[in-house]
Amino acid sequence: MARAPAGNVQSGGRSGVRIVIAGDRGTGKSSLIVTAAADNFPVNVPPVLPPTRLPEDFCPDRVPTTIIDTSSRTEDSAKVAEELKRADAVVLTYACDQPHTLDRLSTFWLPKLRQLEVRVPVIVVGCKLDLRDENQQVSLEQVMSPIMQQFREIETCIECSAFKHIQIPEVFYYAQKAVLHPTGPLFDQETQTLKPRCVRALKRIFILCDHDKDGALSDAELNDFQVKCFNAPLQPSEIVGVKRVVQEKLPEGVNDRGLTLTGFLFLHALFIEKGRLETTWTVLRKFGYNNDIKLADELIPALGKRAPDQSVELTNEAIEFLRGIFELYDGDGDGALRPRDLEELFSTAPESPWNEFPYRDSAERNAMGGLSIDDFLSLWSLMTLLNPIYTIENLIYIGYSGDPASAVRLTRKRRLDRKKQQLDRSVLQCFVFGPKKAGKSSLLDAFLARSFSETYIPTTEERYAVNVVDQPGGTKKTLILREIPEDGVNKLLSGKESLAACDIALFVHDSSDESSWKKATDLLVEVASHGEDTGYEVPCLIVAAKDDLNSFPLAIQDSTRVSQDMGIEAPIPISTKLGDFNNVFRRIASAAEHPHLSIPETEAGRTRKHYHKLINRSLMFVSVGAAATIVGLAAYRVYLARKNSSS
Repeated sequence: MARAPAGNVQSGGRSGVRIVIAGDRGTGKSSLIVTAAADNFPVNVPPVLPPTRLPEDFCPDRVPTTIIDTSSRTEDSAKVAEELKRADAVVLTYACDQPHTLDRLSTFWLPKLRQLEVRVPVIVVGCKLDLRDENQQVSLEQVMSPIMQQFREIETCIECSAFKHIQIPEVFYYAQKAVLHPTGPLFDQETQTLKPRCVRALKRIFILCDHDKDGALSDAELNDFQVKCFNAPLQPSEIVGVKRVVQEKLPEGVNDRGLTLTGFLFLHALFIEKGRLETTWTVLRKFGYNNDIKLADELIPALGKRAPDQSVELTNEAIEFLRGIFELYDGDGDGALRPRDLEELFSTAPESPWNEFPYRDSAERNAMGGLSIDDFLSLWSLMTLLNPIYTIENLIYIGYSGDPASAVRLTRKRRLDRKKQQLDRSVLQCFVFGPKKAGKSSLLDAFLARSFSETYIPTTEERYAVNVVDQPGGTKKTLILREIPEDGVNKLLSGKESLAACDIALFVHDSSDESSWKKATDLLVEVASHGEDTGYEVPCLIVAAKDDLNSFPLAIQDSTRVSQDMGIEAPIPISTKLGDFNNVFRRIASAAEHPHLSIPETEAGRTRKHYHKLINRSLMFVSVGAAATIVGLAAYRVYLARKNSSS
């Protein structure tokens, strides 16, 4: 693998680089800039130079570079701070003949950058090298090693002399290089190893280039890789040389089929150690990665505009691909992907998407922590509902080769579903409401086949549970339960479109506690009113949890009255403790499949509807009366005309 020609190294889409020079007074900032721009040492320079543009051919990447000089005066510190915050890279200067200016880097300038939260590469430059006392010759490494250990943001250190024209271009070459080809995302200086995200990206690239899928890059595959990334083929002798270098240092890096993944990673670590970061960055950018080592936004298709009551689902094409992926990584054929299988599956993504909220604990797992095919697809459905772009990204990372836009589809609007009285979606979202200690969390746990626990742990944040529900006739629906904490209801309903994504709402109460019932019915009225006011009405069901306990007095009468008054089903009794669920999950899915039914009607809504009926009826009478009048006039005119003609 040859080094990329300098002119072909990609700049990561940057249109320019802004380098800010800062340091104590008299450390040579302005002289450094003038000498770089004019190739001539200035006799007199102003205290602060205007922004200076370097020629495009000054650095190999040919990216326009602007250098910003800064004042050393205390009264200008606010302006200096603003310039530092806008920098792509910062050059901090000290004078080689003034040791105290070097000390000021670690006592003032570097802490100041941290205080300002300036997170860009820092280049430390020792100016006036020609004036350093010859009796105090100390290596740059000895001087800077302790500072670099303390301040990891320092990319590199260099000494120069504007007067003697020593290493002036190199200062800005290193600064520009630190922006265009940064070390931080690729390499851990402390451990001297490639960073995990870099390894994962390079592994994906290796797999994409391993066309015959034999776990090694043959000579032909290496050559194709070289042409794709660097627009230049490798000579046979160069391929032999590359493999020899790897084999000498790492025998397992080469086998009889070619360069292994271990060898491929070793080569990139070697390039970076030798300062050839542009080689690895060129490879990454040719395969669409940005500076965060994630796929660039332009490679992820936009979904287009969607209505609030539309959702996004996986297409059959994507589901079949995921079924194939499941079988591929289910090495032992036990019908489940264990945590290590999932880690391997997502080892070509920047990180495993299901290690964090809300996916980490939202699906059913077996005793070994494994996911069945239904649970695996359920998690993909949840991710697609909540963050479809994230789904598309991860599909690409794990090898989906079809058109990314064909992996997901927009569902029909829920309002239209209600009009047509049928559902156009395979994934149903149920909002679960209820007061504290009603049994909401136990219901979600039961949905994931988790054992009942007597320990009460209050839910403070929203939580999701997803699983497949078998319906009569052999059909399957993916049901997502979204638990809304009691304290989070007001926040949820503060938005007009908060119920737009909801297919059905569930109201859980403790059947042994009358106050729990009253709070649940208050929530039902509140949600129903919100739906009536916004037009996003949803089917609702009531669940009477803890049926193993004695019901409160008048429970049956109260629940019957409320369900009849609001026009919904009577509460569904369940006991998670006894494992008696009364087919509640199937009933939730079934109610959601009939979006025109089970919609509660409040007193205010009923009054409003009655009023609209009266208005419409009045308008109808007016229109009928008007029509009769018009017909009568027409008939009278005909009568007059006939009478006149007969006369």
